[in-house]
Amino acid sequence: MKLKSLLAASTLLCGTAAYAEDLPQAGNTWFTDGQSTIAAMLAQQPNTATAKNIILLVSDGNGIGSNYATRLWSGQQAGGFGDEYVQPQEAFPYLALAKTYNVNAQTPDSAGTATAMMSGVKTKAGVIGVDEDVVRGDCTTLPGNEVATMNEIMSAMGKATGVVSTARITHATPATGYAHSVDRNFEYKLPEGCTEQADIATQLLEAMKSGVVDVALGGGRRNFIPSDVTDGEGKIGKRAPGDNLLPAFEEAGVAYAWDQATFDALPADGTPLLGLFEASHMKYEADRRNEPSLAEMTEAAITALKAAGGDKGFFLQIEAGRVDHANHDGNAARMVSDGKAFADAVAMADALTDDADTLIIVTADHEHAIAFNGYCGRGSSILGLCMGIDGAGTAHNGKPILAQDGKPFTVLGYLNGAGSVIREELNWAGVRPELDEETAHELDYLQQALVPTSYETHSGEDVAVYAKGPWAHLVEGTLEQNVLFHVMHHAATH
Repeated sequence: MKLKSLLAASTLLCGTAAYAEDLPQAGNTWFTDGQSTIAAMLAQQPNTATAKNIILLVSDGNGIGSNYATRLWSGQQAGGFGDEYVQPQEAFPYLALAKTYNVNAQTPDSAGTATAMMSGVKTKAGVIGVDEDVVRGDCTTLPGNEVATMNEIMSAMGKATGVVSTARITHATPATGYAHSVDRNFEYKLPEGCTEQADIATQLLEAMKSGVVDVALGGGRRNFIPSDVTDGEGKIGKRAPGDNLLPAFEEAGVAYAWDQATFDALPADGTPLLGLFEASHMKYEADRRNEPSLAEMTEAAITALKAAGGDKGFFLQIEAGRVDHANHDGNAARMVSDGKAFADAVAMADALTDDADTLIIVTADHEHAIAFNGYCGRGSSILGLCMGIDGAGTAHNGKPILAQDGKPFTVLGYLNGAGSVIREELNWAGVRPELDEETAHELDYLQQALVPTSYETHSGEDVAVYAKGPWAHLVEGTLEQNVLFHVMHHAATH
């Protein structure tokens, strides 16, 4: 009977254009879901209003592969297979790919990639807020090569601006909002004889005093206090003795927080805010204690910027800085939990704003040397062993797939890193240890890797860009990463 129906349908289709509802698979859930997706796409209309508010969310190192891992982990935590799970940014209507290379680096670094997004020009690896004509580390090449940043431009338009990060607030990505430096490492001191620029922490102070930055929340307290001062957590600073920047912030009317309690007490009336919640980077989400989450900082920043910007609106850069660090460690468990914390921040930013007047762009600055192994059945834990495909059902068959050495392997691995199976104590031979599901799921477990390096590296492939709101339809195709600045600038000025 089924064969006759199929033949009848085939005969019908031979002479006429086929409507979807006439096809034999029309009742299949996958088919009806596809039709619903097409209907939603056809209903989507470009928004060409001027963007009052612009939010750029950057998950450092969270390229397409890392994003995929977080999607599976989040979905599996929610009780599903993981593949079908939709992260907040994945529901945005517009999507593009961005090329991430720096002008002198096939595999980029975060300073160069963030400068591209925040200024509209690509530049060299390791430099901040300057063009490609500087020599990294040479202060004499700075004058005349500074570029205007989104925070500076939006502030000049009367908007309030902010930077939020789980990394040090003077680190590569957040610093591109307000700093100009020939080296990303000049966070708290300069080389002898460098008079052409201030260190990055001092540049943040000047930016907040001048109103270029209204909100700065993240880590990096040590870069603002001297080595003869101990902070509230018993950590000493990095600056020269006596060189304490924090009193100058307070004298400028900036409200300061350093832990959860002081964060919770911050004003929401538009008063400038500085939060420095760790001596260095903030804790991974899996280890977070007594400090706000990225979503909480996002909420506080948007609330404050709305009050400060008024009818003019605001610009905000938000970074999940520690996805990158977990990948560098080869520690997938912390990478995906920080990825989920980033997704929560995306959801928070979306919930607190209106698509009619707020452009939101979500992206990564680069990807990592992450890899997904084997022909794994559905539901194989993204942090666990690759299980075989079940030909009779949808879930995996519960049997680990074995490599040629007779040992199982994890779904996720890295091409290089500290988890390399090629080890010095074995005279650089590669022998994989036996692995079980329980060990693979330990929070501190380092994924197996191939090439032995002290830390895992970035990779050079394109990253995804998700967008919604005014002029978000310009985010399409394969773009140079610096074009994202031009989308934001156009949205704010047209």
